[in-house]
Amino acid sequence: MTGTTMTSPRSALTALAAIVTLGACGTTEAPVTEQAPSPSGSTAAAVTVTDDRGKQVTLDRPATRVVSLEWGETEMLASLGVMPVGVADVKGYATWNTSIKLDASVKDVGSRQEPSVDSISALQPDLVVMEAERDSALVSQLEKFVPVLAFKGSDAKDNLKRMRDDLDRIATAVGRTAEADKLMADFDAALTAAKEKIAAAGAAGKPFVMADGWKQGSTISIRPFGEGSLVSQVAIRLGLKNAWTGKVDEVWGLGATDVEGLSVLKDPDIRFFYNASDGVDVFTDGLAGNAIWRSLPFVAKGQVTRLPDGIWTFGGPLSCRQYAEALVKAYAG
Repeated sequence: MTGTTMTSPRSALTALAAIVTLGACGTTEAPVTEQAPSPSGSTAAAVTVTDDRGKQVTLDRPATRVVSLEWGETEMLASLGVMPVGVADVKGYATWNTSIKLDASVKDVGSRQEPSVDSISALQPDLVVMEAERDSALVSQLEKFVPVLAFKGSDAKDNLKRMRDDLDRIATAVGRTAEADKLMADFDAALTAAKEKIAAAGAAGKPFVMADGWKQGSTISIRPFGEGSLVSQVAIRLGLKNAWTGKVDEVWGLGATDVEGLSVLKDPDIRFFYNASDGVDVFTDGLAGNAIWRSLPFVAKGQVTRLPDGIWTFGGPLSCRQYAEALVKAYAG
């Protein structure tokens, strides 16, 4: 999740609400013997990073062969100019995160729920990056042969700061701190420009709701993004107001409801955003004949916006910029 989870992308939405447990599976690949060249600008000096377990991880030199088990961290590595040698669920990443493409050389090491320890080991990485909520048994297996950095992946108290901190620590681990500084400077500038465009369009202070949805049998479940969620914090920074005030979890800022639960959203100015990158659009298709859905003010007024496919709502600076651009297009044209 926990930047949310997918065996298939849609099942991940369900799993994310519960934060599934990882386990190791056992496929084996031939060992990789060649070593990747050091990234431009990296140094040979030792680096130390403290992860979200409170563990200090010291590397003899910045990592060059990195395996990433979550898509947010995968995006951060690639955006820093360090292409991972292995990624959990490469196909899923390509579906849900289009902020930066992975090279064809990147190896798939299994699902995010069940990455293959054998596949990871075969790549001979000098670092594995994953999320701290994952099963500690997996961490202990990996740490027998490779250093591991484990991050929370979300913090509803201040998700933008958490994202910045995660990027800084990953950048330190791979010797790319200058690249991280530029990435965040560009991010800050992009959000400032987006806020100005929304204000110029007279949309400052307008209410919004962001949600995911999925269908199990005849039941449609909806997961609203509360104020503390990453994409909500991006929208709030652009001058918008999150209209969802229902209960959310303390880590991801995510709630759980159904179509009836959306009936509390009565403000006629609300604009509703949702993600359906896997092509399963429950809001347009699954709720098309639902009388409660059709009666909601934002539906009746045509203020429902499907985000462009491939905007990962638990990503890094590049994904957040994509989201900001989608909000500007919705409000300012």
